[in-house]
Amino acid sequence: METMLQFGAGRFLRAFVDRFVQHANDAGQNVGQVVVVQSTAGSRAEKLGAGGFHVVVRGYENGDLIDRVEPVKSVSRALVAAEAWPVVLQLAASPDLRTIVSNATEAGYVLDDEDTIELLKQIAQPPRTLPGKLTQVLWTRYQAGLPAPTLLPCELIERNAKKLSELVVKQAERWELPPAFRTWVLDRCLWLNNLVDCMVTPPPPDHPLTATDPLFASAEPYALWAIEKPVGRDVTLFKHPAIRIVDDLQPFYLRKVRILNGLHSAMVAKFLPAGFETVQDVLRNAAAVRWVRALLFEEIVPTIAYRFDDVTAFADETFDRLRNPFMRHRLGDIALNHAAKAQVRLKPTHDEYVKLFGVQPKKLAEALAWQPR
Repeated sequence: METMLQFGAGRFLRAFVDRFVQHANDAGQNVGQVVVVQSTAGSRAEKLGAGGFHVVVRGYENGDLIDRVEPVKSVSRALVAAEAWPVVLQLAASPDLRTIVSNATEAGYVLDDEDTIELLKQIAQPPRTLPGKLTQVLWTRYQAGLPAPTLLPCELIERNAKKLSELVVKQAERWELPPAFRTWVLDRCLWLNNLVDCMVTPPPPDHPLTATDPLFASAEPYALWAIEKPVGRDVTLFKHPAIRIVDDLQPFYLRKVRILNGLHSAMVAKFLPAGFETVQDVLRNAAAVRWVRALLFEEIVPTIAYRFDDVTAFADETFDRLRNPFMRHRLGDIALNHAAKAQVRLKPTHDEYVKLFGVQPKKLAEALAWQPR
């Protein structure tokens, strides 16, 4: 039974959402299967539909160094949007569909004037943007008279579900869809603001499975999927140790984005031009470690420590996660969409530091000044 539609075939969703669905199915929760929609053409869709993939989980867990391989068979099939959009819309009208997940990165929250109403009517080709695709999927489901789904956008954007729902409503207005549909989108669909936290990287090149599994990925043991409970509504998802239903997502978001992701983007700006290849290479260099720790404890932590408890402890834990001896987190991968990421991960910390202390934070300013070629 195909119950989840996933926009995005990337490594993170495979090693995070799809793996958690597998865990829940293994535990007898009968979550169902995931159908992946891939935006760009390529062979990944074929490989995803060919019997599953593996995730190696390596690092420190409860003080012990672990190294285990987890098979993931929760993906039933994968579709390339440009080649199989009518099939995606058929799934949108399936009574079994319950959940829609996405991960389009920060750059995906846009509308496009080329997503015209003619494109909506002809249904053969998908809209260009994620909001456009979601609008057509939800419109198809609405017209079929089926229950509104739960939507979990996993983009690292503050209040991601709220912002994506607003874009869907704007797209519906552009397409002159009826007000009743827009009300259904906002009031009946369950849009869940959430925060994902787990470092996922390419697999170790010397691992035996690398030669036989083209979708093999590596993840750290730490994982958090913090989901904010909407006021007056129940959240019905599968159960998993990484899932936490919380009343307020803000503390989790600020800690993760400004500390973990902020360090990642700052390391890209500082050390990628200097020839460092991975986060772990940076943290094996004494001078680089001094720079990173100074950035973390002198410039980042002071901007949020006064708001929440245990920020310093979280910073220490994050530094240990970055040092995971099994991880090979490439700075070049983190650099994807760097300019947009820096505006979310670094600039708010920089601006708040200036506001609080009246001086420029030198390391944050240095990181923000770098632009990829």
